[in-house]
Amino acid sequence: MMENYRVSLAEKIIPATDLSEQISTTTKEASGTGNMKFMMNGALTIATLDGANIEIKDEVKEENIVIFGLTANEVLDYHNNGGYSSWDIYNSDNRIKRIIDNLVDGTYSYDREKFRAIYDSLLKYNDEFFVLKDFDSYIRAQEIVNELYGNKLNWQRICGVNIAHSGIFSSDRTIKEYATGIWGSDVLYKNL
Repeated sequence: MMENYRVSLAEKIIPATDLSEQISTTTKEASGTGNMKFMMNGALTIATLDGANIEIKDEVKEENIVIFGLTANEVLDYHNNGGYSSWDIYNSDNRIKRIIDNLVDGTYSYDREKFRAIYDSLLKYNDEFFVLKDFDSYIRAQEIVNELYGNKLNWQRICGVNIAHSGIFSSDRTIKEYATGIWGSDVLYKNL
């Protein structure tokens, strides 16, 4: 977490970012426009198929973005029909069980209740954001990112592809579309 995040910090952080992690649960659309700013500055995106991440994937193609997690249909199916049990995942995966137990066993804090809300959200309240379900997919995605980063020429190519395809997200294009498509007005250009 970064305290006092503001535009002046973003102006320094965003251009220096190698990897943009857009990890909202699919169907929750929490990404806003930050992912586009990172893309415009050449960062590779690791993301769920949510919100503008889908548009980024469509622009840069699958090989220039790393996607993980449930699809929208899978999330909606769990919401509409049930069938998801975080306890089943917890009880069947020793790695996940150990990580979750560490939240309340004193591993991360002497105050065993400090991370209780996270523990409860994952188990007591059945992990409404499917964190445990997406965990293995996220780990695999991080492994892909590590491999990509190890090949500097390919990483630079991907960064270039992201920059080259980011124009679709420019405010100029958006304003022009709103002016002509929604407001029905002519777009005036002024040469400077």
